[in-house]
Amino acid sequence: MTALANLYLITLTDLSLLLLLLQIPATAILLSRLFKGPTRQRPIQPQQPTPEIFGSVSVVVPTLNEALRISPLLQGLSQQSYEMREAIVVDSRSQDGTADLVKAAQQRDPRFRVFTDDPLPAGWVGRPWALHNGFLQISPGSEWFLGMDADTVPHPGLIAGLVQTAEKEGYDLVSLSPQFILKYPGECWLQPALLMTLLYRFDPAGVNTEQPERVMANGQCFLCRRSVLSAVNGYTSASSSFCDDVTLARYIAAQGFKVGFLDGAKVLKVRMYEGAIETWKEWGRSLDLKDASPRAQIWGDLWLLSAVQGLPLLILLSYGLLVPQPAELPILLLLGLNIFLLAIRFAMLLAIAPSYDRKTAKGGWLFWLSPLADPLAVLRIFLSAFRQPKEWRGRKYSNGA
Repeated sequence: MTALANLYLITLTDLSLLLLLLQIPATAILLSRLFKGPTRQRPIQPQQPTPEIFGSVSVVVPTLNEALRISPLLQGLSQQSYEMREAIVVDSRSQDGTADLVKAAQQRDPRFRVFTDDPLPAGWVGRPWALHNGFLQISPGSEWFLGMDADTVPHPGLIAGLVQTAEKEGYDLVSLSPQFILKYPGECWLQPALLMTLLYRFDPAGVNTEQPERVMANGQCFLCRRSVLSAVNGYTSASSSFCDDVTLARYIAAQGFKVGFLDGAKVLKVRMYEGAIETWKEWGRSLDLKDASPRAQIWGDLWLLSAVQGLPLLILLSYGLLVPQPAELPILLLLGLNIFLLAIRFAMLLAIAPSYDRKTAKGGWLFWLSPLADPLAVLRIFLSAFRQPKEWRGRKYSNGA
């Protein structure tokens, strides 16, 4: 019995050493990113437009059966001042009256117009195709192209604040992270864990990233100089990408243009998906960013996520049941490291709390238990990292695009 106990302890100690070798370098990388947080640029604020930016922005919104979600966006865009020259809704033959809602908005605000894009060609995903068509339709007098999604809720002063920041900081492309609207218990628990997979892999919003392959972007609010988008032939470089925003932003950054990703929680809200199941299915399969990343980077990110987000809770739960007393030093070091990582995770939860609107959410308190969903969130990234979507936003694709 003693021999078996000794063998068990040796095995557990060896496993602890292996886990430490896996987790310590990943923890160092994570800390190097989080330490940049205090130096990040402040969140975008709503602004009043100046005469210099009047008529400088064309908004393009891709839609496919968005009648139930698009009204807050249309209302929010109508509240923007005349820095917004026009708002073009590119509708991909919606069957639910989306185009009729835009036409009704046009009666109140002549800056709106809607047109139907051409049939989807081979090699293109629906969203970048619609945005590319919209880009080709914008006024030659506009200096800026602003892509926005139908599920966003822009605050008054969003566009003015965004353009003024871009001009001041010299950005050629800048996108915003929004404030997420949560409504149901399951998404209050799961969605923050999925978001954390992005925060652990990339620099915080507001930190200028020097490496193009580490650039982040969000197509829900995606501002780009018209001249720059013309120089890269619109969305052509992201034609087959299911994360076209990141793919295009990294391509533009690689051409030497300045790309920024900023905190927009004070000027932009979004209601992405209804409930935990839809959040898991739809958002989870685009978070891997495989279309914008080389294979080595994907594997590196999966290692990092496993080490610092997926494993800490599992290690603490399992070792609490399995570790004999007194424990060997490697075991104690492993437990201490994972307690530290879990503490970081809860600190990050406090940091991202302003990025969530939970005022009307049922079970909003589950947000504070989202670290318990971390192993599931990391599993979701693994499941989608090497599998191309066959369906996206109501469209079916063969062999990916």
